[in-house]
Amino acid sequence: MKPVAPDIDSVQMDRRRFGLGLAFLSAAGIAAWRRPDFTLDFLGRRKLDDIIPKQISNWRFLTESGLVIPPEDQLTRALYSQLLTRVYADEKNPPIMMLVAHSASQTGVLQIHRPEVCYPAGGYLLSPVTPIDIGLPNRSFQANRLSATNERGTEHIVYWTRVGRHMPLTWAQQRWAVAEDNLHKIIPDAVLVRFSTIHEDRAEANAMIGQFIRSLLDALPPSSRRVLISEGAG
Repeated sequence: MKPVAPDIDSVQMDRRRFGLGLAFLSAAGIAAWRRPDFTLDFLGRRKLDDIIPKQISNWRFLTESGLVIPPEDQLTRALYSQLLTRVYADEKNPPIMMLVAHSASQTGVLQIHRPEVCYPAGGYLLSPVTPIDIGLPNRSFQANRLSATNERGTEHIVYWTRVGRHMPLTWAQQRWAVAEDNLHKIIPDAVLVRFSTIHEDRAEANAMIGQFIRSLLDALPPSSRRVLISEGAG
């Protein structure tokens, strides 16, 4: 019997199917290999309201309202697992407003509403953002400083972000920190820590905020301090 020549179209179709199957398997393998499988969460099951003291040196907790915060929508709820807002006051200085936003993130992709976004949305005009050193007893770390002005006055702001063990200053650095941890198969948690006060003198406002920050960090045990700043920063 004369052999039957294989159908060229069928052979090409089988080759294409094999190639596609191999590509899909390779992609699935790479995705599984790169998928983060370790969650780094310095807050854990604790509550921000429990680890942040209501008295910090001479400042006492006054109220939870009065801060500029992102609108309460589905995006905000998805970004933050916990959001703490407090106003502290002593007997002689303007109140200090504190916001701590934490994201435990189970997706490996983090976004945090930075003041450069939520303040303009509230009608504020912003000054340029500049870095500032926060001096601690044994070391220091950098935060961001800016001012926000509207018809009611000028609010002086100091804030930083912690992503896993990183403390990125810019949005680009923040995204890179997430990508770097994901490449090491880590899902990092993240926190935004913001302090502000309304004051006519910028230098006095920043000095007061700096003193408040140092008093807060000094009052926290190491396990709670690591929620706010990375281990390398204090």
